[in-house]
Amino acid sequence: MMQTQPILVIGANGKTGSRIANILSTRGFDVRKGTRNATIPFDWDDETTWAPALEGVAAAYVSYFPDLAFPGADDKIAALSALAKSIGTQRLVLLSGRGETHAETCENIIARSGVDYTLVRCAWFAQNFSEGYLRDPVLGGEIALPAGDVREPIVDVDDIAEVAVAALTEDGHSGALYEVTGPRLMHFSQAAVELAEAVGRPVRYVPITLAQFHSAMTEIGGAFIADVFTHVCKEALDGRNEWLGDGVQRALGRAPRDFADFCNKAATSGAWQAAA
Repeated sequence: MMQTQPILVIGANGKTGSRIANILSTRGFDVRKGTRNATIPFDWDDETTWAPALEGVAAAYVSYFPDLAFPGADDKIAALSALAKSIGTQRLVLLSGRGETHAETCENIIARSGVDYTLVRCAWFAQNFSEGYLRDPVLGGEIALPAGDVREPIVDVDDIAEVAVAALTEDGHSGALYEVTGPRLMHFSQAAVELAEAVGRPVRYVPITLAQFHSAMTEIGGAFIADVFTHVCKEALDGRNEWLGDGVQRALGRAPRDFADFCNKAATSGAWQAAA
């Protein structure tokens, strides 16, 4: 793929998008950050921003905010992909979630859009524990999730970013569906043990029911947010994802990073410095 044109990174302030934009810039690619405050802004809630953001780009990384499970996400993915085709965008790379019905609907929309594409279907993010909504619970010593004793192949977001960059900039990824996971299945209780070692203080996993999770989310974000994320947890944490994907190996030709490596790196960088 010729890389004289910009590459649009939608959600360039997020966990995956920020890393993707940084890697692309470091490698000398022209990056157009798809955020509300960018010079050429992109806003999922303002379709008038989409065409200017897509104009002239070679490829686009598509990360939907807040989540592909939210009502109307499929309509916006359909509208964006149709616009990309009409403008002449050469490739779309979609961030998707494993075992999520709404995410797979959006994958199918992208696949049928007529634009070259790659689907990056990801497991649970390791960085949820260091940069996301689970950082404070880690610092508080207790991670409460409606995951029972299910095992999850927790993935390092750095791996997701490198897979996406490969798909955006290299040949050989057309039409690929990459199941991007970590290298081992883990109970969340085991994740808590390894987090505790990295943080240097006790951290325990507390399994809760979906109803308890919904109640807690309602207090944080309201009933609508609670409904959506409880549905996502119900699907993604029922055991259907208890298998390892080979997306990192297929896309990058190497094994994925281990959760222990993530813990060491996050601790060294000061991610949990408040616990010191």
